[in-house]
Amino acid sequence: MTDLETDVAIIGAGSAGLRAYRAAAAHTDRVLLIEGGAYGTTCASVGCMPSKLLIAAADAAHTAHHADGLGVHARLVEINGAEVMERVRNLRDRFVSGVVGNTEKIPAERRIHGYARFEDAQTLRLDDGRRIRAGRTVIATGSRPNVLPMFKDLGDRAVVNDDLFEWRDLPESVVVFGPGVIGMELGQALHRLGVRVRIFGIGGFLGPLTDPRVKDAAEEIFGDELALDTDAQVESLHREGDEVVVRFRDKSGTEAEERFAYLLAATGRRPNVDGLGLEVTGLSLDDDGVPLFDPYTMQCGDQPIFIAGDANNEHPVMPDAFDEGEIAGSNAGRYPSVERGRRHPPMSIVFTEPQMALVGARYADLPDTDHAVGELDYAAQPRAIVMGENHGVMRLYGRPSDGAFLGAEVLGPRAEHLGHLLAWAVDSGMTVERMLDLPYYHPVLETSIRNALQDLQRKMKA
Repeated sequence: MTDLETDVAIIGAGSAGLRAYRAAAAHTDRVLLIEGGAYGTTCASVGCMPSKLLIAAADAAHTAHHADGLGVHARLVEINGAEVMERVRNLRDRFVSGVVGNTEKIPAERRIHGYARFEDAQTLRLDDGRRIRAGRTVIATGSRPNVLPMFKDLGDRAVVNDDLFEWRDLPESVVVFGPGVIGMELGQALHRLGVRVRIFGIGGFLGPLTDPRVKDAAEEIFGDELALDTDAQVESLHREGDEVVVRFRDKSGTEAEERFAYLLAATGRRPNVDGLGLEVTGLSLDDDGVPLFDPYTMQCGDQPIFIAGDANNEHPVMPDAFDEGEIAGSNAGRYPSVERGRRHPPMSIVFTEPQMALVGARYADLPDTDHAVGELDYAAQPRAIVMGENHGVMRLYGRPSDGAFLGAEVLGPRAEHLGHLLAWAVDSGMTVERMLDLPYYHPVLETSIRNALQDLQRKMKA
């Protein structure tokens, strides 16, 4: 069995790994891409794309059900769960096949199918026994759903988002544990598609929100639509036949019991680093086993090892995976010349309705002093009223000492688009005054940014 030598080994062929491969290959021809599972990124196969397909169907159903407020009466709205899930799977498979096709354009001699672990900082062993002597390594092994021990006795009644997208039909009921991004997106979508849904959380967390004003508004809006308790008291959880039985205390403190066809475990994700043998590399590891790394070079300690994407557990979204893969691959390719890479401002978008968008500095990131907060309530926003979607709140953050715009947390209609405009402003280093000098049409949702900025400017000058 022939051992291999390469300048750069990339472990993982997901979004970060593919970007790292191409970046490293710009500096050296000796790059190997190692993947133990099937090709196809988390985003395409079980994340961004299939979830948005489900949400699209849910939004169509919700619009039809509530069009009477606009004077449009849909006499019969029939949701065919089998057809909904068939479309989700078919288009998901199309997206995945596109990723697979692009991956397979990489020369076969540069692609290795197998699982790798470290024997030392510059030696990998594959599960078929071969060794790879790698001058540099990029860890891009992604993440997996975190399934809590309390779900272990539920068997196939406990599912994660990966499982949900394989359903042939919609179930009668689902209990969701975890009101984070995945739990809120899928929980609301299933509810709008006629599934009985209850969402449980702990600690009051909701999505990625950190601003108390925005979080309170979100909890009220979502709580009016579906059964949501962000700080639940679950007394017991067990399986009876093909049902999940949950005993809990509701918000009034009354003990209740409900039965569900499935439990959706949306309790976060775990970085796929536990099988890599990182303990032999000499790297310092955090409590999750992730190597300590420089977020601007992606280098782990002083070793020729770099980490990118969900594997580093920093900000598991695809735009960051792209940025980090580019930086890690470039630095691995040109090592020992290691350079700081360009990082875009943090941006998170949640495709609930109303949507959530966090850009730049979050409320939790603001300094104790030298910050001001501007606000816009969508209840009176003209375009939102026209659309019948006038619910939510926008909070913008600025620094009075130099007028800088710092970031935002938004809960409102079409926040995915508003969030991008705000992220571009942060990335460009704009001041609040410069943002207010930009053109705004009427009536559009973008004027909500102007109104919030005007409030922010007044408070910065106070």
